[in-house]
Amino acid sequence: MDNRHETMQACPSGSFAYTIRSGDTFFLLARRFNTTVEAIMRINPGVDPNRLQIGQRICIPGVMAPPAPPCPNGFLYTIRPGDTFFRLSQQFGVSVDAIIRANPGVDPNRLQIGQMICIPSAVTPTPPCPNGFLYVVRAGDTFFRLSQQFGVSVDAIIRANPGVDPNRLQIGQVICIPTF
Repeated sequence: MDNRHETMQACPSGSFAYTIRSGDTFFLLARRFNTTVEAIMRINPGVDPNRLQIGQRICIPGVMAPPAPPCPNGFLYTIRPGDTFFRLSQQFGVSVDAIIRANPGVDPNRLQIGQMICIPSAVTPTPPCPNGFLYVVRAGDTFFRLSQQFGVSVDAIIRANPGVDPNRLQIGQVICIPTF
């Protein structure tokens, strides 16, 4: 029996589709989705739990996949291998405590690869910007790209943002774009 055909069909009522990611096992999935290995095996006959493949679709017993957490003052982030709240706090310039508060019910000691969490925007004081305008950093922004976009030199942007490391811009960070 070809497992790919069986898992591509719609999941039965009372279950939801899940795509296997790196590191997944039936045991870890059972823990993550509050079910049992036996229940996952029953709903996926013909799927060999010892030969799961990244990208393979299976069914998980339960009403539905947990919804992504609300994240009104930040952005959603998918946990990758090696992530910890401490590493994420360093990467995104927010405190571990802020990440914990933005993710009630998430155990920082049991992060799962593929789990979605909320990274709150860094709460930094708005920089003074008397001779320019405030700009919120977006994905892919660099001082060089911003200098081209707004027709101002990289040096002028650096001078207008003392204390901002141009090599460590954070999504959501507010900077000053000078207009002089």
